[in-house]
Amino acid sequence: MSLIGVDLGGTKIAVAVVQDGTITHKSVEPTPKDGWVSVLDQIARQVEELRQHVPNVETVGVGLPGPLDFKLGLVKFAPNIYGFENVPVRSYLAEKLNMHVDIENDANAAALGEGVYGAGRGTDSSVFVTISTGIGGGIVLNGRVIRGAHGVGGEIGHVTALPYGTVAGSGVVGGLEALCSGTAIARDASFALNKPTTTAEAFQLAQEGHPLARRVVETAMTHIGILVANLQLTIDPEMFVLGGGVSSVGEYFINFVRETAIERLGNFDVRPVLRLAELGTDAGVIGAALAGRRY
Repeated sequence: MSLIGVDLGGTKIAVAVVQDGTITHKSVEPTPKDGWVSVLDQIARQVEELRQHVPNVETVGVGLPGPLDFKLGLVKFAPNIYGFENVPVRSYLAEKLNMHVDIENDANAAALGEGVYGAGRGTDSSVFVTISTGIGGGIVLNGRVIRGAHGVGGEIGHVTALPYGTVAGSGVVGGLEALCSGTAIARDASFALNKPTTTAEAFQLAQEGHPLARRVVETAMTHIGILVANLQLTIDPEMFVLGGGVSSVGEYFINFVRETAIERLGNFDVRPVLRLAELGTDAGVIGAALAGRRY
């Protein structure tokens, strides 16, 4: 069965035909900078071009940044896209394309892609955590994203990790994103080392034994490990899938997070299963295509 997915970002729009988790055709164009109508018209053009390859497709799923109103099919606001406030994505595209349109949060879409066709394939439940400029995530159960009663299910990056800590862009005091995102690690490493330091440099120095760099990155990874332990005890997923630029550090990162989680689980006889994400930047568009299914 072929599906069409859209992954809308601040700099580019990816549209793809997805068949059994494999992208068969793909189009990537820059995101217009002159308002939401231009953005949605660009999406419609790309979808129409790809429909030539799969004329029988009747639905399209759109992964979108920012908080969404799922009942009305709106993007409340997307901070990195000009003019994207209370945008009627679902109704506008449905009329433009004469197709059924579903919307999904972009992090949830990536979680769905990884949970069904990526590192979490074959599981009934998985949690996706992406650690990059910010921290996002999503919870997948039986092939469906858990949005929750108010659409904020899976907002992992904004759980409070340190009361009275740094204020995140979300307004959450001591939120996880403010403490251990790639941005936060670079900020703290630059302060500790008294010179501009990237996240990659901080991890490299830590693995080479630099004491201050090691303190910075291991503090951040400890917060991620505690999150894993807390989620294991809350929803008990089969697997955690870790993605984003920070996770690309590899075994040093994933082993530290796993051991921290096990330590925080105390006497509970559970060893969290952690895997690195497999789909890369295609996770969002594959998951968006899955979100377009009428379930």
